[in-house]
This record gives sequence, structure tokens and C-alpha cells, in this order.
Amino acid sequence: MGSTVVHLTFGDPSAATLALVAGVALAKTVAALAPDVGAQLKWPNDLLVGGAKCAGILMERTGNSVVIGIGVNLVAAPDLPDRPTATLSSKGAVIDRDHFAGALGIAMIDALWTWRQEGVASIVRAWLALAHPVGTPLRVSEQGIDGFFDGLAEDGALRLRRDDGETMLIHAGDVELRRPVEGI
Repeated sequence: MGSTVVHLTFGDPSAATLALVAGVALAKTVAALAPDVGAQLKWPNDLLVGGAKCAGILMERTGNSVVIGIGVNLVAAPDLPDRPTATLSSKGAVIDRDHFAGALGIAMIDALWTWRQEGVASIVRAWLALAHPVGTPLRVSEQGIDGFFDGLAEDGALRLRRDDGETMLIHAGDVELRRPVEGI
């Protein structure tokens, strides 16, 4: 879809939380333009439709600037070996690329304003309202740690509740949705 640059200023929240800002903007854009697709955010940087990846967010920081790249599968999606993918058009939402980009730009300005003026807590609340539900089975891929989505910490870290009741905070990593085990 495109990239934007955020120039950090004194008093801004942690730059790491910009992934949540971009996720909120992306999910709100999809909800406005394709309300029937049922898109959900997955921590830290994916948008899912029907459990399949439909969009992703990448960030790169250089000095006091963060480049945020957002890719959205409007019409075509890559075949990924490790996860299913989806397009908005396959779900009945045919959206012009330029129209989507304009709406996303406006949503990003709004989400950045909220982040700067109201802080991370406001973005975390907005993100949670657009995400898969608490209790969703998850796996932190690199460590092979399984658990259940238990919301986000105040700093935007993933709260992963383990089977033994322990809650871990995950600050970085690739997280995937686990399919429930049959018969349990």
C-alpha cells in the first residue's frame, strides 16, 4: 500500500508502539471501507480476515524517524508457506487502491494524534477493540511457547497466559494463531 515517516518529537510515547498506531489506523480503514469482511488485528503487526493474513505492517527506525510500511492484499495475495493469506476482494470488498490509500492516510493522522495527545493507553484500548478476542490460542514461534491471548500490557507488550496460569509479557516476536486441538 505504501509507507509513511513519523518524525519523533520530545514527549512522544515509545516508538515501538507505533506498530499499534498503524494497526489501529489500518483496521479502522478496513472496517470503514469493507465492514463485512470481519478483519481483526493480530499482535504485533498483522491484519487477519477469516484467520488469514490480509495485511502487514513493517517498521524501521533511523535516528528520530520511523518509516512505517503497510502492505494490504486488496486484489492479490502472496502464497506463504507458513500461513494462509487472503484478499479483501476475495471477501467481496472491491476497493480502489487510491481510495484505500487516502482513507488510510486520514486514519493514520487520527491515530497518531491520539497517540501523541492521549498516550499509549488510548491506542492500546483502540487496538484491543479491533483485535481477535481474549482467550485466542497463540504460539510465539521462535520460542515455541504456547498460550492464550490475554490482552496487552500498558506499554503495548503482548500478555500471553500459559496453561499453568502464568502470564508472560512478549515484547517482540512472531506470534501465530493456534488452531484448537480437536477433542479437548
